[in-house]
Amino acid sequence: MAFIIVDTVGKFLQIYSILLIIRILLTWFPTVDWYKQPFATLSQVTDPYLNLFRSIIPPLGGMDFSPILAFLALNLLQSAILPLAARASMGF
Repeated sequence: MAFIIVDTVGKFLQIYSILLIIRILLTWFPTVDWYKQPFATLSQVTDPYLNLFRSIIPPLGGMDFSPILAFLALNLLQSAILPLAARASMGF
């Protein structure tokens, strides 16, 4: 049971990382209307997490560097979950 939970959280973090990448790449296109679907949903899912890091690192010179810290935090969390998944699959 523990393996299923840890594996599910790991898969969720992978999917969330992909959504963040898509969100960040779409910011390069000024014609994207963030109030229309599917962009509004993507923004609602990813912006609360990114806003946590935007409060730590404000945009500098028009560039938003907070996603770098956001990806670092996600990668650290994924790195912490992998050993838990391995341990849970062994039954410890």
